[in-house]
Amino acid sequence: MRSIFLFIVLCITVSIKSQISDFKNINFNKADNIAKIFEGESLHNLPLLTYNLTSKLNTDIEKFRAIYTWICTNIKGDYTMHRKVSRKRNQFKNDVISFLKWNDKYTKTVFKNLLKNKKTMCTGYAYLLKTMANIANMECEIINGYGKNTTANIEGLKSPNHSWNAVKINNKWYLADATWSSGYINQRSLFVKDYNDGYFITEPILFAKNHFPLEKKWLLITNYTLSIDNFINAPLVYGDVFKNGIIAISPTKIKNEIYINKEVKMSYNLIKMLPINKIQLLIVKDSQSKIIRPKIELKKNRLLLKHTFKKKGIYDVHLLLNSKVQISYSYIVKD
Repeated sequence: MRSIFLFIVLCITVSIKSQISDFKNINFNKADNIAKIFEGESLHNLPLLTYNLTSKLNTDIEKFRAIYTWICTNIKGDYTMHRKVSRKRNQFKNDVISFLKWNDKYTKTVFKNLLKNKKTMCTGYAYLLKTMANIANMECEIINGYGKNTTANIEGLKSPNHSWNAVKINNKWYLADATWSSGYINQRSLFVKDYNDGYFITEPILFAKNHFPLEKKWLLITNYTLSIDNFINAPLVYGDVFKNGIIAISPTKIKNEIYINKEVKMSYNLIKMLPINKIQLLIVKDSQSKIIRPKIELKKNRLLLKHTFKKKGIYDVHLLLNSKVQISYSYIVKD
């Protein structure tokens, strides 16, 4: 599986409304084109860069988009920094205060590297997005918390492992993650640019599938209960889920038990229409894998998949769309 850069669920009973739909009448092409025009510009004069990116745009959301797109397409992930922080976190795993003190000092190195080499880790992405948004007269905060992906062992973490942003536009807060929008680290530990628009102004319930803030108010979800245990034990989601707007409803855990010949049900809320004929399940057992077409039901924005296991054993089940993994589960099938 592709590993996503940086270390960094749930039973849903509230209605789904994508935050990006708040701006459905906005065409972001102009903002994206401006970001392209200023590709490769220096970071040493942030007010000038911010002015160049925003001065010809009329709305705050377009200005934020131009800044966000520029950062995501011009700043590289620094895996060396990531590894160093991970080693220090492991070193101070029983002494959170000492780790935080070390991390505060190391932040200066992170920012220096960002300005000089345009390479950073999540802290640098979040810092730069906040700074440039503030210069453009927008409220923007750095949100610290836990990020969950294919490489993060969040069960063993005692301190936050990821940072992202919240921006206030038209008196409403929105969530964005420039780090995970920018690309990923491949198996050779090299950064690969791969812009993922799905982390821009993301629906909060979807965002919460792999982001858990230290301050729960930054979930931006009302009438909704989410604990760190729910977050840790939830199914694993991949970057494509954010591009496609797939919100996992059930099962609520990544590890599940079921009996032979009893139907398994997997349900999802869809933010946008998807090519249902491209949905499959990749099922892996004892290093043997097969791709199947499950039973599918679609009612409005609710997608339901059904499958029955005929033999006992341990199965890894991956939801596929267009042959790409979206969400992963594990099933122990008993007699």
